[in-house]
Amino acid sequence: MTIRTKALTAAAAVLMLGAAACTQAEQDKAEAHAETAADKTASAASQAGEVIEGGAMKAAQAVESGAGKVADKLETEQAQAAAEGKPGAIDPATDTRVPAKH
Repeated sequence: MTIRTKALTAAAAVLMLGAAACTQAEQDKAEAHAETAADKTASAASQAGEVIEGGAMKAAQAVESGAGKVADKLETEQAQAAAEGKPGAIDPATDTRVPAKH
């Protein structure tokens, strides 16, 4: 316990001496640099968020477009299969299934 207490006391003394050694102007300058860095970080994070959201929107649009094309193709194929009387096909115009042959 005594070793930890002495180490903590020494560390606290070093920090206080370091803080006292800095002039108010140096502390103000360091604070200004920290605020500028924080502002830049926030701006970069906001821009990254917009880029990610824009990419997600484009991906969703591509999926939606692709799904629409697939749905159109399947509907055409089902209409053709129903017209040919293939069992199990669904006529998209009437939404009725061609009955299975027994």
